[in-house]
Amino acid sequence: MTIHKNIIIGAGPSGLSIAGRLSKLGIPFILLEKSENVGNEWRNHYDRLRLHTDKIHSALPHLPFPADYPTFVPKDQYIQYLESYIEHFKIQPIYKQEVLDIAKKDGIWHIKTITDEFLAENVIVSTGYNRVPKIPHFINNALFEGEIIHSNQYKNGKCYAGKNVLVVGYGNSGAEIALDLYESGAKTFVSIRNPVNIVNREFLGRSTQGMAIFLSKFGNSFYDFISKIFKRLSTGSMKDTGIPISPLAPSEQLRKQGKVPVIDVGTLQQIKEKNIVVLPDIQEFTHDSVVFKDGQHLKFDVVLLATGYHAHLEKIIKNITPLLNERAYPKEMWNDTETYKGLYFLGFNLPLTGILRDISISSAKIAQKIVDVEPKIKK
Repeated sequence: MTIHKNIIIGAGPSGLSIAGRLSKLGIPFILLEKSENVGNEWRNHYDRLRLHTDKIHSALPHLPFPADYPTFVPKDQYIQYLESYIEHFKIQPIYKQEVLDIAKKDGIWHIKTITDEFLAENVIVSTGYNRVPKIPHFINNALFEGEIIHSNQYKNGKCYAGKNVLVVGYGNSGAEIALDLYESGAKTFVSIRNPVNIVNREFLGRSTQGMAIFLSKFGNSFYDFISKIFKRLSTGSMKDTGIPISPLAPSEQLRKQGKVPVIDVGTLQQIKEKNIVVLPDIQEFTHDSVVFKDGQHLKFDVVLLATGYHAHLEKIIKNITPLLNERAYPKEMWNDTETYKGLYFLGFNLPLTGILRDISISSAKIAQKIVDVEPKIKK
């Protein structure tokens, strides 16, 4: 059986980034993708999705976005860009290769897929942090006679017009889906359990990401101080919104709790105008209603769970637990101990400066590490 130099798992932005880097360096690899297309997760997201980070800082390595793309690239154009990326670098993913197991035997990585087995000296895991939907359990939720769906099933709000819809969770997906539902004619409610930070996507004509990149050059204390001020200036008064706001600065909450701020694209204004109603955490379900922890008892047609995802790396990689943090994401991009040598992770970091920017930077580090380990390859 052929032992490949490098196997990349996942043909989303992370996998394509490292594939582009290796292609540019002339380093051989194969790319395994579980679906039939590149960027499959993006294809399955809701229709109105667009990048919350600007196109200058969100391009994959060595290929800028087309000049006529808007600052914040919409989903369909982003997918077109990913397709143009594999054409540009002549990347040929092997499709329909869902990975079931990754294990190291006698110094070689064995990758078992749904149909085949591959061997490699290096494995770059780029399966993403949103691989498996996170479905919370609520008391008596099985009794509920309405519809309960996860946000990964949501496309648009057309079929929800006139219905009472509860969005559970107020991360970036939950906030944007709530706005989409309201604009589509649904009576929209949002249940928020934990304190959040909210910042506008743009401030004074500039992207919030640009400010985050600038502040990241300074120490944590200064970063936290300025980002807390920026938060207040960006969103204005939050009084009477019902939203539990974190006392921590956005940068501090991300660092200590792993929670990224909500990049607001208009939802907050609708909440302030009482067009979208904020509710507390859920206590339990009845056959047609939801009971909240403040005692409110409201009827809903649909409950939409914007409750996030699991990376579930431990499900496919043997003995991976020591490399994961408390949120089950990799602590580092690689580990040089013999047990894990040749195993790399890309796309599992969520910095304020933007995940796509971080992917581009991190892919360069991984590519250089591979070059350094394999000195025979021409740089």
